[in-house]
Amino acid sequence: MHAWPASEVPALPGRGRDLRIHDTATGGLVTLRPGPVARIYVCGITPYDATHMGHAATYNAFDLVQRVWLDTKRQVHYVQNVTDVDDPLLERAQRDNVDWVRLAERETALFREDMTALRMLPPRHYVGAVEAIPGIVPLVERLRDLGAAYELEGDVYFSVESDPHFGEVSHLDAETMRLLSAERGGDPDRPGKKNPLDPVLWLAARDGEPSWDGGSLGRGRPGWHIECVAIALKHLGMGFDIQGGGSDLAFPHHEMGASHAQVLTGEFPMAKAYVHAGMVALDGEKMSKSKGNLVFVSQLRRDGVDPAAIRLALLAHHYRSDWEWTDQVLQDAVARLGRWRSAVSRPDGPSADALLEEIRDALADDLNAPAALAAVDRWVALQQEQGGDDTGAPGLVSRAVDALLGVAL
Repeated sequence: MHAWPASEVPALPGRGRDLRIHDTATGGLVTLRPGPVARIYVCGITPYDATHMGHAATYNAFDLVQRVWLDTKRQVHYVQNVTDVDDPLLERAQRDNVDWVRLAERETALFREDMTALRMLPPRHYVGAVEAIPGIVPLVERLRDLGAAYELEGDVYFSVESDPHFGEVSHLDAETMRLLSAERGGDPDRPGKKNPLDPVLWLAARDGEPSWDGGSLGRGRPGWHIECVAIALKHLGMGFDIQGGGSDLAFPHHEMGASHAQVLTGEFPMAKAYVHAGMVALDGEKMSKSKGNLVFVSQLRRDGVDPAAIRLALLAHHYRSDWEWTDQVLQDAVARLGRWRSAVSRPDGPSADALLEEIRDALADDLNAPAALAAVDRWVALQQEQGGDDTGAPGLVSRAVDALLGVAL
């Protein structure tokens, strides 16, 4: 599966800061100091509908991570998956009477278009669950051979009790885990499971559903968590720098994935930091496909909204905060974009050297994009009020906003 084209990241003078970021597993800020190549895995979409603002906010957060690392002169090895076979996709295809493969291909293509328009840097490896199946099967077989997996009516489950570190990502109590498992794709009430929280690794073939050769597992399809584990281990290995996604993935998805990988390899932890973006609401409820309360990036683009304004609307909120999308949020972003573009189109202005360092400091401090935006706002206001004689300043501001915030002026 191919990703989307990369936009050019302008070179900036000097060097950025090491990133301090909130780690869900420790509950506090950690300073990440990757080697020459920083490694990050971000969970991708299940492509049964278009990219909504919740998706965009999550991928914007981890795009900022990449930009901070690139500014430290590191390379970035970014991996993202596409869950192109899963129950929600199959259910939507059946509801709409369309082929599930075509539905997945169509929505994945639209996602690529949205990411391109928003100038999100693409992953080095963009991998679908279906293409990962040949690598998933031997991992499930190995878990079974280790005694960490068991069969139940043809399906194969992972035993959470096989990982002594289970629970150390989300730090939730058992009852909360059970409730969230039921809400987020698990089956805690299925009879015969050793532990209600045990997640499925391999689903035996069902009538009317796609299935693949599972070797000694029999025909079937993979569970959700083992998909990401197989892709991450293949392309990044253990101990990569960031496992990222929305806050609703901390449990069960990232908790289960960490346990799978840790039992498979005997190493701990799977990732040095588990980083989670907040939820975006509309009309007082979390934006989600199941609720249908969605604002789509593609629809805004069709309505003529500049993608740079969409990106500024996302950047106006700290990545870990839960916030609500409103018309005012977008109007404020459109107005800000106009002010910034007007400012950098002038022939001169006050020195922007300090501004560049302010943006760097803000982003290195747990991706504080609102503080970075405020710093640019102050430079623009100073230019309007007092002018300036630095002919290179507008160009430096434009390059800094492009390279670090992903907004083309």
